[in-house]
Amino acid sequence: MSDEEQQLPTQEQAEPKVEDANATINIKVVSSAGEEVFFKIKRSTKLSKLQGAYASKVGKDVGSIRFLYDGVRINDDDTPASLDMEDNDTIDVMVEQVGGSHQVSP
Repeated sequence: MSDEEQQLPTQEQAEPKVEDANATINIKVVSSAGEEVFFKIKRSTKLSKLQGAYASKVGKDVGSIRFLYDGVRINDDDTPASLDMEDNDTIDVMVEQVGGSHQVSP
């Protein structure tokens, strides 16, 4: 056997997938109208910060819109790391329905 055949892969060659909490990822926020806004945030940043930035950018109150990732509502304490988000993932935005009750005349 030659030396080349006996070499085991080094740690550098194997590169296990370990996500760095300080690594930045790109997140696409898409409204129900199809408008897209892109953010670059750290994996450890609370998504409430992204939600506030998005609300400011589109001129809406953050309390009037809902953010969903994979169909599940995002909580203020969630981070991209806690939700296992990957680079270029999409967050869906829904406008909160206010009211909705109809008065029926007699």
